[in-house]
Amino acid sequence: MATEFAISRFAVPFLRQSGWAMFCDCDVLFLKDPVKLLELVDPSYAIMAVKHQQRESEAVKMDGQTQTFYRRKNWSSVVLWNLDHPSNKRLTNEMLNTWPGRDLHAFKWLEDHEIGELPLAWNYLVGASASELDPADVSLAHYTLGGPWFAGWSGATQWDDLWSREESILRAFEEYAIQIPA
Repeated sequence: MATEFAISRFAVPFLRQSGWAMFCDCDVLFLKDPVKLLELVDPSYAIMAVKHQQRESEAVKMDGQTQTFYRRKNWSSVVLWNLDHPSNKRLTNEMLNTWPGRDLHAFKWLEDHEIGELPLAWNYLVGASASELDPADVSLAHYTLGGPWFAGWSGATQWDDLWSREESILRAFEEYAIQIPA
């Protein structure tokens, strides 16, 4: 795994024992209420994710890193985990700590029929999704190739202003919160 964060998504079943849980990468922006995802859950699946088809032409990913190709690429960036599904019990601590990242990201312990599909709108890969959606239909924008938080960002997308606006709101809130006496 490239980072501790990359492996953290697979620790979700060890952190909570039952119900549904969600993991999403840190470079996402929710454009619609994530509670709406609860309308899509199907208990017959171990996980639910957008089933992206990676194009081999994408040789470089965020921050100039080399792109690695593996089965079920980008599926793990937004995952609804059905923690009650028996197939998730196959994932062990040993697997979590010894399997290569590509096997974990490919949900190697699961069969295809155990993985439900979420609509593309819930993990729209900014600048990379093969199928373009009307911007009004995007529920979650995922900046998998990077974004305006990088100095010298040159991949300008229609979503950059939105990210920058939300970041400025967050920064203003942080500054205000620091000034409030405990």
